[in-house]
Amino acid sequence: SDTFIDEGVTVTLFKSIKMNPIRLFLTAASFAAAAAFAPNKAVLRPAHQTSSALYVQGQGDGYKKVFVAGGSKGVGRLIVDKLLSEGTDVVALVRSDDSVDELSALEGVTAIKGDAADYKTVEGAMDGCDAAVTTLGGGAQAEEGKFIDYTGNNNVIEAAGILGVTRVILLTSIGCGSSKEATPPNVYEVLKDVLTQKEKAENVLIKYYTNMNWTIVRPGGLVSEEATGNAILTEDAMAIGSIHRADVADLVVKALSSKATEKKILSAVDPTIASSANTEGRVSEAFALS
Repeated sequence: SDTFIDEGVTVTLFKSIKMNPIRLFLTAASFAAAAAFAPNKAVLRPAHQTSSALYVQGQGDGYKKVFVAGGSKGVGRLIVDKLLSEGTDVVALVRSDDSVDELSALEGVTAIKGDAADYKTVEGAMDGCDAAVTTLGGGAQAEEGKFIDYTGNNNVIEAAGILGVTRVILLTSIGCGSSKEATPPNVYEVLKDVLTQKEKAENVLIKYYTNMNWTIVRPGGLVSEEATGNAILTEDAMAIGSIHRADVADLVVKALSSKATEKKILSAVDPTIASSANTEGRVSEAFALS
């Protein structure tokens, strides 16, 4: 195999595998997104000290049992850990036996094997929860022409509506909806099919679930490193940059119990990480969670 390393992001192309068009697209999309969003080696520090009130959890309602879709890896897995650390029970819908075994070993987690593309599976897993978080994505096809970014997320939203789970957080991406113009054109062109599917899920939530207490969180380019503690949520639709997955998880859990985030669409970036996507050095105002 040939391995290419770009600013800490490793992409491996296996010559021995003939990729189908979808897999080839996703490989190219991942590489392009990583290259565009990846942090530069230089680190920019905030020009002024931000009030700590912007980073503490809001005084919203607490939730005893939270359904998490996409909780076996990435941001979703980190959200599970964060919820458990705060004493919240978690129901995680995962696709593999290994993920069920791993999560079931954690006190407070009920891991259910199933496919988020199947509505009844999602509804059955969510039943009994009082909030839902979905991080489903990655461009995996639920069926021909349909991505889990829409189909799976739509199933979570619909099940929440049917079951009366009124608190929902949907994790999508900068580049969706009003944040399209924030994304560099070359990056958007590569990711547009996936972003379009995520945006469709956003629109379902916004248009049809007016009685639901929803929040949409759109992270920038994701980096797998330890949390910096400096990431912010912002209502600035033109915000662009990178953010560590651990910081996204922290912000999502804080937003979950913050009354201030009801029916808000928020971008998530870390202003202390220099990003090649933020060529203009844009500084966005942090959203106050409390």
